[in-house]
Amino acid sequence: MKKMSLEKKHNLTGWLFLLPASLLIFVFCFYPMVQALILSFKSGMGNTEHWVAIANYTRILKDKTFQQCLFNTIFYFVIQVPIMLLLSLILAQLLNSPAIKGKGIYRTMIFLPCATSLVSYSMIFKSLFATDGLINHVISAIGLAPIDWFQDAWAARWVIIIALIWRWTGYNMVFYLAGLQNIDYSIYEAARIDGASPVQQFFHLTIPLLKPTILLTAIMSTSGTLQLFDESVNLTAGGPGKATMTLTHYIYNISFVETPKFNYAAALSVFILVVVAVLSAIQMKVGDKRE
Repeated sequence: MKKMSLEKKHNLTGWLFLLPASLLIFVFCFYPMVQALILSFKSGMGNTEHWVAIANYTRILKDKTFQQCLFNTIFYFVIQVPIMLLLSLILAQLLNSPAIKGKGIYRTMIFLPCATSLVSYSMIFKSLFATDGLINHVISAIGLAPIDWFQDAWAARWVIIIALIWRWTGYNMVFYLAGLQNIDYSIYEAARIDGASPVQQFFHLTIPLLKPTILLTAIMSTSGTLQLFDESVNLTAGGPGKATMTLTHYIYNISFVETPKFNYAAALSVFILVVVAVLSAIQMKVGDKRE
């Protein structure tokens, strides 16, 4: 028997190291995904289980609660993601400047919200936006009428958006800082000598050079927002009524809170998967235009 070459040994060793992780990913990720897809074409559980083809998917089109949750989720996505990414980019640009002292402290302070306990930050935002909370005291002090933030549908949606921006801006800023630190600062100095203003440098240097990082954060933010769950549950409990409930919150409710409808929940989960995949593909197609 011929001896195995060194290259083949290295390849075999690599596959052996990958095997345990690959098995775990298959068992806990891919297998449940396939089972959920199969479940979405059935009705009932156990002995009463039977095929219903696409009945669960056609039901989605008639579900008024689903339509409300879809609207809420899209609203959060359209408003929150662009604001958050732009704010992250601006903060990263400012904190990458050599002229600013104590940058480490500022970076830590801006990043800390995403490391804060979800329950803790939900309690803080609930107290801030309470009827007698700090925000209403400030509003009253400038002569405006207080807002019942958690009983008004649009006000409650804006509380969630503000909370999301506060929590995740620093997280995305770290990605942009990493990208900016790989750009030679002499490029900005040359642009300044040529008479480019800070705004021109931002739009004609920073954004084009950070294009791969911006694409990455856009895809991650899209996926995260379309699967938004924690803020809907902990901040507003989906209320008032279902005015702030997200798709994943709705899936949780019909699976574990109301009478369990696992087949319909599986169909909704597949729907979200398809939407995230399509939007990510569009973003990659639009953002990855190579010369």
